[in-house]
Amino acid sequence: MHFKLLNKYYFINSLDTNNLEKQNKTTIIIYRNYSSAKKKINKILKLKNFLKKRGNKFFLANDFKLALKLKLDGVYLPSFNKKFNHLSFSRMKDFDVIGSAHNLKEIRIKELQKVKVIFISSLFKKNKNYLGLNKFKILNNFTQKKVVALGGITKKNIKKIKLLKIIGIAGISYFK
Repeated sequence: MHFKLLNKYYFINSLDTNNLEKQNKTTIIIYRNYSSAKKKINKILKLKNFLKKRGNKFFLANDFKLALKLKLDGVYLPSFNKKFNHLSFSRMKDFDVIGSAHNLKEIRIKELQKVKVIFISSLFKKNKNYLGLNKFKILNNFTQKKVVALGGITKKNIKKIKLLKIIGIAGISYFK
């Protein structure tokens, strides 16, 4: 069995381009600084232009209106965002909504929020949301949406990803 090509989603917390230059053009960048992104509009626009030149897609976390206003590629709705008000907005043709979930209830909420892709976590990182491979596979079977594995993915455990029915991987430390 060959290793399928997976989408890669890189979460960033700062608008520093140094580490982004190391990423290939297929890596999708998600800026998830939840502390007032509105104050950083100029930096977000600079980052958008930088990533556009490189060919990377750029998503903003948890701010649907700002992502639309800045004409980004989409918005990322974290698991704690359970609102549906974004459904009343009209959006651009190539604007995607993606989101994360840790359990079946959150998966159902993300489906009702009409996300295109659901990030299920935590696959390997042993935190309060730790699932492991078996629970991850079970949760994955409860949705027809495309699924991305999130949490604790490293170069050492990347081969275990072959066991899962996913379209991509996501993280922070994996991409550094």
